[in-house]
Amino acid sequence: MKEMDENEIIDFLMEGTRTGKLSTVREDGHPHVAPIWFVWNEGKIIFCTMDSSVKAKNIRHNPQVSICVDDESPPYAFVIIQGTAKFSDNQKDLLKWNTILGGRYMGEKLAEVYGKRNTVEGSLLVEVTPTKMISEKDVAGW
Repeated sequence: MKEMDENEIIDFLMEGTRTGKLSTVREDGHPHVAPIWFVWNEGKIIFCTMDSSVKAKNIRHNPQVSICVDDESPPYAFVIIQGTAKFSDNQKDLLKWNTILGGRYMGEKLAEVYGKRNTVEGSLLVEVTPTKMISEKDVAGW
């Protein structure tokens, strides 16, 4: 196994349509993991969710989160990001980021449609500022 440098981490996070696995803590202390569509922007992970989601409720209770992104194909790799999440409900920013997310995960032809569809009352922009990143590449030793 080899650790990735910062450029390799960013390239890895933004390659293709990898899904992040967001870990939060419920008020009762139980863990909660949910898949997220995300982008890396200026040193932060950006994703969107609804105000009523379990993710949002958990982050309100405890903004400390962890995100795991992995490559499930040999020789395997992963990045784990620990950080602090904060919300914004600015509609202009939500439209921008929902459109970017739509482009990444649904393709450029559907980006605008996805952005508009998901920028509704109750949607939140979430920005995670990393406090620690752990990465490994060539996990299988190839």
